[in-house]
Amino acid sequence: MGIEEIDMLFELGFGAAFLVFLLALLFALSVRILREYERGVVFQLGRFWSVKGPGLILLIPVLQQMVRVDLRTVVLDVPKQDVISRDNVSVKVNAVLYFRVIDPERAIIQVANYLEATSQLAQTTLRSVLGKHELDDMLAERERLNIDIQQVLDAQTGAWGIKVANVEIKHVDLDESMVRAIARQAEAERERRAKVIHAEGELQASEKLMQAAEVLAREKGAMQLRYLQTLSTIAGDKSSTIVFPLPMELLSRWIEREGR
Repeated sequence: MGIEEIDMLFELGFGAAFLVFLLALLFALSVRILREYERGVVFQLGRFWSVKGPGLILLIPVLQQMVRVDLRTVVLDVPKQDVISRDNVSVKVNAVLYFRVIDPERAIIQVANYLEATSQLAQTTLRSVLGKHELDDMLAERERLNIDIQQVLDAQTGAWGIKVANVEIKHVDLDESMVRAIARQAEAERERRAKVIHAEGELQASEKLMQAAEVLAREKGAMQLRYLQTLSTIAGDKSSTIVFPLPMELLSRWIEREGR
């Protein structure tokens, strides 16, 4: 075998190896594997082609590109926002947002970064919705406010292919001066309720006493029975001194006898 034949075989072997390497490279560039919770938005020459996945995906190298989209629920922490309530009270409120992508095509095409966009929208919506309510509503009606914020966000993020599942207000922080003012208000409210309850008790007691007086006035012997019952109650206390007044009837009879 001559040198020329050896060179030819070497060139053929090198060419075959290069071809195998090229095919392997093209195969590696064209193969994608998507998990069950992932979808791939495929573009061909810059235009939207289709949504692929899950499983094995084959792409045409150079002509097609793919963007991965995670379909799992995302938990987004909304940082503290300065909110002025409708009754002009300044508070700091933070919340947590639960959302997920339901339309990968719109999530990639309609917005540049759906995570950042949803976060910024949640912050502005939190301030605008809570600003329409008073402080008492923020403290006592969180469940209703959560639903209001969720509905507003869901309506705006629907165009991005995002579904807002839930919104939870975590903390409503007040200034120390406002905390003291609320404490004084709560104490005053408790005192007011106590006075109202006491007044209602006095009113009911006076009504019952008036009814009892009417009954005693109608029955002649009722007053004597009540008198004797009172004496029996007082007699139980040995440290008490009891003075028995004479009935006017006995005195009148005695006076009449002396006059005769």
